[in-house]
Amino acid sequence: MSSTGDKVKGLANEAVGNVKQGVGKATDNPKLRAEGKIQEKKGEAQQALGKAKDAIKKTIDKA
Repeated sequence: MSSTGDKVKGLANEAVGNVKQGVGKATDNPKLRAEGKIQEKKGEAQQALGKAKDAIKKTIDKA
């Protein structure tokens, strides 16, 4: 997957995770809150991967 794809999927997962956390909190559903937190962290990791790919590509392009 491209770095842009990783970043876009990461943003989407982070957003969905935040929504799940909010719904879980509003409905007093700890399982949904936990799922949301996990999905948010997954999104953050995907974004970090995309940024790392960008950095590697820039380093290679300079060489």
